[in-house]
Amino acid sequence: MRVNVIAWDNGLGLSRHLRLLAGALRASGHDVTMTGLRRSNWRKLERRIKLGTRNVWNHALGDRGWARHDVNLLIEHIRPEFLPTARRNVLLPHPEWFLDSDRALLPRIDAVFAQTQHAVAIFERLGQRVLYTGFTSEDRRDVSVPRERAFFHLAGRSQNKGSERLLALWCKHPEWPCLTVIQNPKSATPCTPAANIEHHIDYLDDAALQRLQNAHWFHLCPSETEGYGHYLVEAMGIGAVVLTTDAAPMNEFITATRGLRVACTRSGRQNLATTHYFDDAAMEQTIAQALALSDADLARLGGAARVWFEDNARAFPQRVDTALQALSR
Repeated sequence: MRVNVIAWDNGLGLSRHLRLLAGALRASGHDVTMTGLRRSNWRKLERRIKLGTRNVWNHALGDRGWARHDVNLLIEHIRPEFLPTARRNVLLPHPEWFLDSDRALLPRIDAVFAQTQHAVAIFERLGQRVLYTGFTSEDRRDVSVPRERAFFHLAGRSQNKGSERLLALWCKHPEWPCLTVIQNPKSATPCTPAANIEHHIDYLDDAALQRLQNAHWFHLCPSETEGYGHYLVEAMGIGAVVLTTDAAPMNEFITATRGLRVACTRSGRQNLATTHYFDDAAMEQTIAQALALSDADLARLGGAARVWFEDNARAFPQRVDTALQALSR
């Protein structure tokens, strides 16, 4: 099957999505094109599209003819300019970024591939045909890196990771072990200096980031919402003990047998997603629970997380292939 994977190539999570999905499709034997949109190439394409002719589309997207793909897989947003270039169009949405403009275009979508069970329910309520595929993440494990009983929080550029509240809570507990936080300079707010906080507001090369991920037993992932959650799933792949928000979809990944969950006391909305905010007292209790874990407990929880990661990674290409084959039925 000829499949075009389309996403904004932002150098962050969407770029990772683009690459991982294309790899899974190729592993299943599909002929894959990756269309990574950037400001430079998108402006050129828009200028061509405005001319409004079929020949312009063929020139912009290739010379294989009209409807050159069997399926377009559109990650996060529906891009109407691409819809005529495939026989079927499928959306892989992130509910928290699903806009009113996307919702208006839903009747032109043949199916939704849901990355979480939470997304299945959301888009079924909107009357869509939904097929669960899940997703996968990079394998970041490096067993050569010594692991310490310390805490790691990879905030990146996201505003939905609970980072500021986590840092404020850590400042109240000088007795807690070191918390290492990695944030993008474009979104970070410097916290109050504390002896047990290492707050990196800068860009790290990939090797340095991978070393930090593997050097910590505890990964704090108190997300308010997730479309999928690469930083959470990567932590599971490392075999870390993950602490996350006890709300959907985060608690689909972290169960009592493969991590620790933190209760929430309030919620909000972001587009189609419900946002959830951890309770400070519950976070303090969960940190105490983490610190009380024995070496055997760490190995058990981290090992179960790694098994889930491996099973999910093996199953993902088949799930996507099965969903694609179902489009014709």
